[in-house]
Amino acid sequence: MQDVDVLIIGGGAAGLMCAFTAARRGLRVQVIEHANRVGKKILMSGGGRCNFTNTGTTPANYLSGNPHFCKSALARYTPWHFIELVERHRIAYHEKELGQLFCDESSKLIVKMLMDECDAAGARVRTNCSVERIEHEGDRDFRVHTTADIVRARALVVASGGLSIPSMGASGFGYELARTFGHTVLPTRAGLVPLTLSGTHQERLADLSGVAFPVTVEANGASFSNQMLITHRGLSGPSILQISSYWQPGDELLVDLLPQHDAHEFLTSQRHARPDAMLHTILSEVLPKRFAQRLCDVWLPDRPIKQLTPPQLRDAATLLQRFPIVASGTEGYRTAEVTLGGVDTNELSSTTMESRRVPGLYFIGEVVDVTGWLGGYNFQWAWAAGDACGRAVCTD
Repeated sequence: MQDVDVLIIGGGAAGLMCAFTAARRGLRVQVIEHANRVGKKILMSGGGRCNFTNTGTTPANYLSGNPHFCKSALARYTPWHFIELVERHRIAYHEKELGQLFCDESSKLIVKMLMDECDAAGARVRTNCSVERIEHEGDRDFRVHTTADIVRARALVVASGGLSIPSMGASGFGYELARTFGHTVLPTRAGLVPLTLSGTHQERLADLSGVAFPVTVEANGASFSNQMLITHRGLSGPSILQISSYWQPGDELLVDLLPQHDAHEFLTSQRHARPDAMLHTILSEVLPKRFAQRLCDVWLPDRPIKQLTPPQLRDAATLLQRFPIVASGTEGYRTAEVTLGGVDTNELSSTTMESRRVPGLYFIGEVVDVTGWLGGYNFQWAWAAGDACGRAVCTD
């Protein structure tokens, strides 16, 4: 049997951050990861360059049953703290858009940085090591039976992630463990995920797969402006991934196809300037040509714009700025970047991440009911939650 102060289940972003933060305080820390390598989601993120934070991070960029929960950790560990760490390791990075920071070279550098910090602090990281069962003794100690040995720990940190991308080893282990210890787990679903279409809507758009253009999409009071991509199964692109976290089956989804224009003013000006131009010709100058033609084949009257009556012109403008999408579902956890829902934050301390039910038990990262927007926010939550836990664990 091994004795440690802190045992962390999960070698992802939050788990590794917590490990070296706690180990710097002189604690004996061990991380166990069931996969053959740590940081798999870090490695694949951002197209292999890791969108490791967002300089515009605020609590408003997160969804949670308790929207105040994330405030404390995010305030104490900001994007600038992580940027300082990245710069100290001489990792070159750049801002892509909207505060999103990416490695110039490879996401492997972020994983190496985290592992180097763990090594320097003395935190031990073990891969290919799974939990078989956990015994909790009355004096706060946790006895964790793994596939390798038994570890006795004063504190147990669950950083096992969510259900997104099961091909990389994601599972519901953390949720099951939380329930075992009497915690409430809020319903989970795929977030930051492509939407699927079915029936007539899918048939009308499927052959336009690959067409992308900027839109503003809204659902349930939320709206996002960015690229939308038509796929053979439905819709994707940053704007769709963002809204997917707010949309649920049956909800209305509206897309402004011309976010840079007032559609009615644009069509009216074109009617005066070039009355003989066909509607699809005019729209193909502000939309991808194939999509503009499909709009006029199916939804709009394709005729010289001078032949559109004022009511028809208003109807066309309304369709362009409030184009209804009838989504049938999502691509699911297979392609989802995050998992919505998770361990109820009302049962955790927002400053330490410790369970209010079981002293010495902590939950951090994606397993918790805190989900960020697309664009580096989920990594910033992982860093902040890991840091908060690492500073607090075993302080009694």
